[in-house]
Amino acid sequence: MHTTRSPHLSGPRRLCGLALSSLLLVAGCTSLPPRTADVPAEQAGTVNVSGASGQVSATAERKALQGMVNEGKKDLAIHHLKTLVSTGEADLYRGNRTRLLIDGPATFGAMKAAIAQARGRVLLQSYIVEDEGVAAEVAELLLARAAQGVKVAMIYDSVGSISTPETFFKRLVDGGVSVCAFNPINPIKRPGFWGLTHRDHRKLLVVDEDVAYTGGINISRVYGSSSLGRSGQPTGKGALDDGWRDTQIELRGPVVPVIGQVFEATWREQGCQGELGQAAPRKAAAEPGTRVVKVIASDPRDKENRIYSSLLAAVDAAQVSVRFTMAYFAPGTDFVDALRKAAERGVEVEMVLPGRSDSSLAFHAGRSYYDDLLSSGVRIYQMEHALMHAKTAVIDGVFSTVGSSNLDWLSFVANSELNVIVLGDDFGAEMNRLFERDRDASRQVTLEEWRRRGLNDRAMETLSRLMERML
Repeated sequence: MHTTRSPHLSGPRRLCGLALSSLLLVAGCTSLPPRTADVPAEQAGTVNVSGASGQVSATAERKALQGMVNEGKKDLAIHHLKTLVSTGEADLYRGNRTRLLIDGPATFGAMKAAIAQARGRVLLQSYIVEDEGVAAEVAELLLARAAQGVKVAMIYDSVGSISTPETFFKRLVDGGVSVCAFNPINPIKRPGFWGLTHRDHRKLLVVDEDVAYTGGINISRVYGSSSLGRSGQPTGKGALDDGWRDTQIELRGPVVPVIGQVFEATWREQGCQGELGQAAPRKAAAEPGTRVVKVIASDPRDKENRIYSSLLAAVDAAQVSVRFTMAYFAPGTDFVDALRKAAERGVEVEMVLPGRSDSSLAFHAGRSYYDDLLSSGVRIYQMEHALMHAKTAVIDGVFSTVGSSNLDWLSFVANSELNVIVLGDDFGAEMNRLFERDRDASRQVTLEEWRRRGLNDRAMETLSRLMERML
């Protein structure tokens, strides 16, 4: 979800979103990292592999990377590891277990079970935190764990959660939960921490050192039911208020404390009040994990957006396939050119995009690129039976990412975001199966059909492209 987007935009959230968009436009300083010449992987950075006890020996490092390579597609795995290194230093974490969670019911079922088992602390960070439906259920669990002496802390974005009553957060605080609003809209609420255009779009949950979750799912009632099994195009006033199609990833292993550190850094930088306590040590796993994972936390104050850079480099390096499932697609001409060039050199480039959206301008800005993409051989599919909100990609079947970042300007230059990259063929095969399921449930857009669209759509695309930097 974005600053200006929600299926049930209240007056305050709508007005605030328009104000933010205006500020971004007036500022005129938003820019994406420039395309640069390829850097030889051997010169660009180093690989650091860590396990449960910290950075591992060179021998263990080689063993971990060899295990990833041995999953299959050896040459492609090595190729994308070198490409990732070329974007900067690659801090990889070995020995993790992963699980893809599809839509709200599966995600909240897993997250609530994890919270219920918390022993030391629970860290929850979300762009949107609502006060009803599954959000109310999560709140009750947080209060219950706090009452049992578990340290519980929450960060919510003050724009994303603008429609949630203050009484909801006060009840949490009164019940022992430490709560912090990211960059409060009211500049006197927490003096010194005010940046209206800088929003916290991350979604994460960390329970002790046991388990972490991240992806596209907010603490919102739109996830009360699943998109699975729905057919046809939803209609009516509440059509976009439930059953969103989204993806979350569950992580267990050495990478969990790293995601906890992302929360801790935000807590410190925002001057949030309350002790975070200590995470209970990780429980011994019945079966050690094998996944190699990288965490990328982006911030608009960074010199370069590393999520953007890593995705662009992976597309440029693609040899077989590029598959994006993306809620908001308006990435700028450099990224579109990378997709086109990949298709033109014989790479199978496919995207599942929304067939409808909670943001008309963002929707049409993305569609303004369709002609160029389709002309180059990119295949586009539109999901129409549910609102698409996932932000995932799988490239060459060995480079996979799940996170909060969309392919658009707000994610690249205005928001704090969090993505994880999982390297290897085993997880890539899971991602490919998920992509194919979504693709088969969507409608393909052909170039012939696209060029028959009406003047109203063309006008909206032109207008939206002009406003792309504020979407």
